Amino acid sequence: MRIPCPHCGARDVQEFTYLGDAKPRRPEGLDATEAAMLEYVYVRDNPRGPNDELWYHAAGCRAWLMVRRHTLTHVIESAVPTKSAKAGVAA
Repeated sequence: MRIPCPHCGARDVQEFTYLGDAKPRRPEGLDATEAAMLEYVYVRDNPRGPNDELWYHAAGCRAWLMVRRHTLTHVIESAVPTKSAKAGVAA
């Protein structure tokens, strides 16, 4: 699989580190309940189709990217820097 880095061009997936689904948001502050933290850390969807994911270009520009990838075909629809991306919205 090749990921189209917006800074370096298309690169092999081995240059990247996969963080996971881009949708979960960490509960705010020290007031987060144990149940909220448990859900944030362990509960994940297993979507079928397009999904927003976070990838780190470790062997390249060292940028965090929001990659929209189809989970069945592995076709990458887009890859944008996380600073300009919004989870759940196609770039």
